[in-house]
Amino acid sequence: MASTDPPSPVDEQELQGWLRDSPVLSLGRVPSGSNAVFAVELDTPTGPLPAIYKPARGERSLWDFPPGTLHLREVATYLVDRALGWHFTPTTVLRHEAPLGPGSVQEFIPAPGPELTLDSERLEHDLRGLAALDVLINNADRKRAHLLVDPRGQLRGIDHGVTFNTDFKLRTALIDLGGSPVPKPWLAALSSLLGDQERMSELRQALRHLLRPGEVRAFEGRARHFLDAGRYPVLHDWHGRPFEW
Repeated sequence: MASTDPPSPVDEQELQGWLRDSPVLSLGRVPSGSNAVFAVELDTPTGPLPAIYKPARGERSLWDFPPGTLHLREVATYLVDRALGWHFTPTTVLRHEAPLGPGSVQEFIPAPGPELTLDSERLEHDLRGLAALDVLINNADRKRAHLLVDPRGQLRGIDHGVTFNTDFKLRTALIDLGGSPVPKPWLAALSSLLGDQERMSELRQALRHLLRPGEVRAFEGRARHFLDAGRYPVLHDWHGRPFEW
């Protein structure tokens, strides 16, 4: 079963450019969350584009993550997701020129309209794919609120700042998948990426601009171990669950 067709490379590249370079028309604080998050409108050739801006200066310090790196991990997650061809994450870029300084800027995902009929079988399939992505990026905070359905009915995941730690940090609302086999399509995509030296080299180089060398090596080790295991890791019933606030 395939997910909704992703945007063409031209559309994706164009969107990346708009998110990275378009003038900011408006900026408003999103009230929820422990870090500073802003809803922005960008001035693009096709009209105002809504986006989510997370400046580095608005990040709360964490004892187990280097300061000022959460926005970089958002971008790193996007790169891994696209390298796998999964398209769970909204388009996300690193932006240097912005009202509050450098940060990540991400495509805004609107809620689906009332006319959309959800395909429960497809969502169940894609939940397992997103759970696989979380294992690979070592997502320490997969809340239910971070799971969205876009207007086309495709599952999307957001909020990937606490990822790529070298220590095992996986905490997820999808904890009940622990011990179950990973569906073949998701393993096949991972196997294809790991077996392609050119694609892996390109991804590795991109990640090294965003993460520490040890974090990049840990990601590759997790990916190969996950592929060999073919199952979702079993998590502690308490420590493996995110705090749902």
